[in-house]
Amino acid sequence: MSKWMTFEKYLFLFFVGGSAYYCLEILTRGFSHFSMFICGGLCFIGCGLLNEFIGIKMSLISQMVLSAGIITLLELITGCIVNLWLGWHVWDYSRLPYNFKGQICLQFSIVWFFLSLVAIFLDDYLRYKLFDEEKPHYKIL
Repeated sequence: MSKWMTFEKYLFLFFVGGSAYYCLEILTRGFSHFSMFICGGLCFIGCGLLNEFIGIKMSLISQMVLSAGIITLLELITGCIVNLWLGWHVWDYSRLPYNFKGQICLQFSIVWFFLSLVAIFLDDYLRYKLFDEEKPHYKIL
């Protein structure tokens, strides 16, 4: 695949992930912020790259655990930039238990674990159907 096609593929996947994250926030909170589109796009790409660069076929559960970690880390980085550094107050988890600086919390890391299953399936499906990548095969454990 040419470098340009690779760029187009990841730009497309970024927009899919960003749009999904943005829409999910509107459905659950009633509003969102453009920074969530950026964070969502990066999260979607990060979760999709797990099988591509690790070099081993991970179980679905392992992918979900690592994806939840990737999403939580990117949420922390985004929160530190947009909430703590820029003061935009996009979200605040400080009232939730087991939070870190109000930017991430255990409750949402668990949510990301379960939602990552949808992201994994969607990423695999798009790569297979649109970009002629390997047909996905899953092992649970």
